[in-house]
Amino acid sequence: MGLRKFAVLLCAEDSEYVKSKYAGYFGVFKAMLAGPGEEWDVFRVTRGELPRDEAEIGLYDGFVITGSCSDAHGSDRWIHDLLDFLKKLDSLKKKVLGICFGHQILSRALGGTIGRAKSWDIGLRNVQPSATSKLFSSLKLPSGLSIIECHRDEVKELPPKAEVIAFSDKTGIEMFSFGDHIMGIQGHPEYTKDILLHLIDRLLQKTLITESYADDLKANIGACEPDKEAWRTLCISFLKGTPL
Repeated sequence: MGLRKFAVLLCAEDSEYVKSKYAGYFGVFKAMLAGPGEEWDVFRVTRGELPRDEAEIGLYDGFVITGSCSDAHGSDRWIHDLLDFLKKLDSLKKKVLGICFGHQILSRALGGTIGRAKSWDIGLRNVQPSATSKLFSSLKLPSGLSIIECHRDEVKELPPKAEVIAFSDKTGIEMFSFGDHIMGIQGHPEYTKDILLHLIDRLLQKTLITESYADDLKANIGACEPDKEAWRTLCISFLKGTPL
């Protein structure tokens, strides 16, 4: 077999902290997903970087779309370019895993509806599989997994023929699948508590959250840990060929 190749579609600009400690968000995703005998590339989508044509797309076995500080329902040029690209990936039945913003932009590209949630969702949340999904049980995962969340937008309505995989008490569509080649996850399986604390500070600096809310979030993070290994198993299983 030839070398397996994957690409991260980076939809955020790295902070100096994340660059110095984790080699950027590309480094964070590689640490979670990359295996031996694989090549991983990054396309900085906000700067207009995307595979040029179908031949270049064909070099990759799968794509991962990251989170972003931008709104997936926005009208920036790079967002419209990304929407067109995701429609192309769907037509080619390429494996695509979307995280947070990636989850939302996939839904939009496929015909779903996204928008503002009632409030921010920041911190640790328990995600439950839907009654019709067999994903968790097929991978022998617990029926509920904790994940770090950091979003104020959400998928409001699924694309036609998409299926809800999981939900939480805060968000009705925490995960969805579309065929056996596309999966979205609203939370951040790649995040550590350290990254979340850094993001809370950044949101506060940008006045996107209040100081009292930031203090409450930090106080409530406590000793709880997300189920990172279970999420890693789930994401790798999907991205590298195990059917849903």
